[in-house]
Amino acid sequence: MNCRARLPPMNPDQLKTFIGSFWDDQILPSLTEYIRIPNKSPSFDPKWEENGYMEQAVTLMTDWARPHVAAFAGATMEVVRLPGRTPLIFIEIPGDDNDDTVLLYGHLDKQPEMKGWAEGMGPWIPVRKDDKLYGRGGADDGYAIYACFAALLALKEQGIPRTRCVIMIEGCEESGSYDLPFYVDHLLDRIGDPSLVVCLDSGCGDWDRMWLTTSLRGIAAGTLKVRVLNEGVHSGDASGIVPSSFRITRALLTRLEDEATGEMKLPELFVQIPPQRIAQASEAARVLGEEVYRKFPFAGTTKPMVEDLGQMVLNRTWRPQLATVGMAGYPEPVDAGNVLLPYTEAKISVRTPPTLDAKEAVKAMKKALESDPPYGATVEFDAGEGGQSGWHAPPLAPWLETAVNDASQEAFGQPVAYMGEGGTIPFMGMLGDKFPKTQFVITGVLGPHSNAHGPNEFLHIPTGKKVTVATALMIAAHFERKES
Repeated sequence: MNCRARLPPMNPDQLKTFIGSFWDDQILPSLTEYIRIPNKSPSFDPKWEENGYMEQAVTLMTDWARPHVAAFAGATMEVVRLPGRTPLIFIEIPGDDNDDTVLLYGHLDKQPEMKGWAEGMGPWIPVRKDDKLYGRGGADDGYAIYACFAALLALKEQGIPRTRCVIMIEGCEESGSYDLPFYVDHLLDRIGDPSLVVCLDSGCGDWDRMWLTTSLRGIAAGTLKVRVLNEGVHSGDASGIVPSSFRITRALLTRLEDEATGEMKLPELFVQIPPQRIAQASEAARVLGEEVYRKFPFAGTTKPMVEDLGQMVLNRTWRPQLATVGMAGYPEPVDAGNVLLPYTEAKISVRTPPTLDAKEAVKAMKKALESDPPYGATVEFDAGEGGQSGWHAPPLAPWLETAVNDASQEAFGQPVAYMGEGGTIPFMGMLGDKFPKTQFVITGVLGPHSNAHGPNEFLHIPTGKKVTVATALMIAAHFERKES
């Protein structure tokens, strides 16, 4: 049906007041306790089940949610547990139309600690400063389950109709969501056939408007190991005869990336960027101005890789980029003797374009890195299970295009903005494959300097409240589209 979605007959000020108070009284106290729990994703805590932190987070959230679930007639909540897999919180809330479904998604696992937190702060130390709540996982993505209930309870308070809602909170997102496909298949009949998916795990370009994520890059990561010796030897004796494993590693990475410019060189890692996304990147750059790059904590006189703001946006959303995220085989500088080391091991991560098959990218990288190694060194690129492909949003239905703009105007006082994100949310591609007719709203609270995955990560509380308001309005508009 091609009809204009209207904001439902509600009192918007009452909606904002309810959600604001709910955040202050109900959400922030529990979210503060959630930050204290070091429930790292299983890739960073292989003994997650034994350590019990994941279970603590699940218990905290379900204990908090239980009375709110009870506020909806017929609603149910279950912690679904498949053998050997991280738990998943699954909530079903009947609606005024139970033949349709809105699926709301979030996750409760966290990235590891990282160094560099400001004095008095830490990943598991919640600190409230003005409008910000510091600590790991509050914005990525602990707030999601709380915001979902705030939005639904705000609609209930005013008697605003909506369709059936399903809330899924997983425990493996930061590890690539490798457990999630098993849960989706296990729960497929209970999930239903959602016509709208709302994901609250993304970013925002600024705090002034709602940002709709139009694409997500994929990731092709692995460990590159270069061995030249069976054991370390005196550098004064061997240098000039034995090639440096570090130099060989550097040369191999040059096959992927031009070290002078940072531009990727492997043709298999590129795609044609859709014209609409190029235009939206240009508009996002116009809206954000220098904040496109000023949000990053550049050291000293370091400058961005390119000068054009629109190209910066495209670089972080549609073009492949290489990062070396870990190294092994080297002692700390204070412990380093004059030894030519036997091997270099580097974990490398390539963010791939949204529409590129990440597994094919891994194959191309492996071939480029392992072929004809310099000096005949032993070279191995191990990508484990392979890559994780990205996601490209389907075109917005007319009702949803209107609804997201109306929601942004009401919640933020500004029209919605569109931009791709450089990170990966595996669940989106998975849902897109299983439900090709589904509409997606992907948004979030990770704005300027919020530094997800890094030190001093924070949740911007006013934006959390506004995104919750916008979510309530979009759920209401989703029901109304059939009534128009």
